Amino acid sequence: MKKATPKKRNAFYAQSGGVSAVINASACGVIETAMRQSRYIGKVYAGRDGIVGALTEDLIDVSRESPAVIRGLKHTPAGAFGSARFKLKGIEQNRAEYERLIEVFRAHDIGYFFYNGGNDSMDTALKVSQIGESLGYPITCVGVPKTVDNDLPLTDCCPGFGSVAKYIAVSTREAALDVASMARTSTKVFVFEVMGRHAGWIAAAAGLAGRTRGVRSTLAGEPPHVILFPEIPFERERFLEKVKQCVTTVGYCVVVVSEGTAYPDGKFLAEAGTRDAFGHAQLGGVGPVVADMIREAHGYKYHWAVADYLQRSARHIASKVDVEQAYAVGKAAVELAVKGMNAVMPVIVRRASKPYKWSVGHVPLAEVANREKKVPREYITEDGFGITKACRRYLEPLVAGEAYPPYRDGLPDYVRIKGVPVRKRLRTEFKLS
Repeated sequence: MKKATPKKRNAFYAQSGGVSAVINASACGVIETAMRQSRYIGKVYAGRDGIVGALTEDLIDVSRESPAVIRGLKHTPAGAFGSARFKLKGIEQNRAEYERLIEVFRAHDIGYFFYNGGNDSMDTALKVSQIGESLGYPITCVGVPKTVDNDLPLTDCCPGFGSVAKYIAVSTREAALDVASMARTSTKVFVFEVMGRHAGWIAAAAGLAGRTRGVRSTLAGEPPHVILFPEIPFERERFLEKVKQCVTTVGYCVVVVSEGTAYPDGKFLAEAGTRDAFGHAQLGGVGPVVADMIREAHGYKYHWAVADYLQRSARHIASKVDVEQAYAVGKAAVELAVKGMNAVMPVIVRRASKPYKWSVGHVPLAEVANREKKVPREYITEDGFGITKACRRYLEPLVAGEAYPPYRDGLPDYVRIKGVPVRKRLRTEFKLS
């Protein structure tokens, strides 16, 4: 990590990848803090549709937004400034894209780059800091962590995850009550598909739906009765036997399946055969695949549901802890930058679990970029179908507290930015590859 002598320059903020219920809380933290740092930071700009806005010189003048709208970002889901799944290739592979970024930054005197995203985004922020140095244009790059998958390493948790975890745990508990009430004459199996490509943190969160105290225990346990993790190779016959045992014993079975569940050879149960902009296999549809397996083997009546975008956009039931942490890492990113810290990312540091205590630290981007944190084996039960007490102790504080948005006419009252564009200064247009 290199320290640079800060001087007054403009700041650029961009959102990247899949958005979340609290990514705008991080934006609020960045913007409000940057505007208070007038000794070091002049104008604050945002990229329209993430890094694409920087490449195409499509910048938003954040100073044209009212303080009330900026404050309102803290309770508004999705990406207020627009996000994008656009992965910059390696510097050697496509130097032109990085040179274009520096060209735009130079034209608008941008000296601070705050990139709000996940693993791939941290890699981009690191590379921008490197090429800025090689081109003789000093740019302080700080990553702002965001990912609902909770798979960024070196941070206790990722902003965005706690709210998804809360939504999934609540939805699993409520759906299980519904199925249980009808199981004698109707649906006996409910399959719930959740996000999680290689890391099963969201699926694990469903395990919070079952209480651990004061409830009559059964052989099959409380719902969810079966959780399918990407970390545990899927064995069809063992899974089907578990479902049968559960229905026989309890009368119904609730299955939560991560979209990244795969066979022992690594092949996903549901893969569309296509790739997204980051080069990841396009997943989705594992819920009906699993449900159909159960129908063929046992003939049970079933229903399945896919949480999909609902789980990551559910600001109405966000975790208070998650909102606070999302704002805190945005604030910390600016504070690190004006201190001259370059190529770093704020992280959540757990000080204690009961009562939950946390603080914000920071790590080098080089130690985070393109690395994944998976669910440890000790967090998964021996049979591979549930969560352990250790996992519950880790998860419970992250879903704690409610931070309801304001309501109007019975619906959440979210804000929208005006998005006033900054005047372009470059004559050349950039075409996205």
